[in-house]
Amino acid sequence: MKVSTIITLKKDVLDPQGKVIHQALDGMGFKNVNEIRQGKYFEIDINEEDPKKAKLIVEDMCKKLLANLVIENYKIIETQ
Repeated sequence: MKVSTIITLKKDVLDPQGKVIHQALDGMGFKNVNEIRQGKYFEIDINEEDPKKAKLIVEDMCKKLLANLVIENYKIIETQ
């Protein structure tokens, strides 16, 4: 079963990489972009048939390793 999750910086945390991307897009003529926040995407293929159990396992992974909960949020977006 595949589980997808997105990890992003919390709103109060500065995002220098997102700022650089925003400036680059602005320089390329994309003037209508207000803000960009970058993050991480994980697609995890886990040996579990029950979607609820798979989601719980990935949540545990996020809490213990994938996300720094002091400065990042995580969101599980898909289970298949």
